[in-house]
Amino acid sequence: MGPFIFFGYIFVFSLVAIIVTAVDKRAAMRNKTRISENALLIIAALGGSFAMFPSMLWLRHKTKHLKFMVGLPIIIILHIALMFFVVSPLLLADYMVATFNF
Repeated sequence: MGPFIFFGYIFVFSLVAIIVTAVDKRAAMRNKTRISENALLIIAALGGSFAMFPSMLWLRHKTKHLKFMVGLPIIIILHIALMFFVVSPLLLADYMVATFNF
């Protein structure tokens, strides 16, 4: 059950990241109030990096900012490491329980 919660959490933050990126891009184009870079990075760090990075590339938003073009891939790598070291043991434990009826 734990891995499904984790991936659901990542999915929700990915949707939030896409929406926030699009809203900020639209605000930038219309010279309206913007979403702070720190807020965008916090959303990415909380789980939205998987969707924020490609959406920024697709929307051509913040692509000239080194903070985003280097920082988001680093956050993605950290999230992958987290999945490998935290989620995969949980998946293995669920598999062992289901297979061997512990």
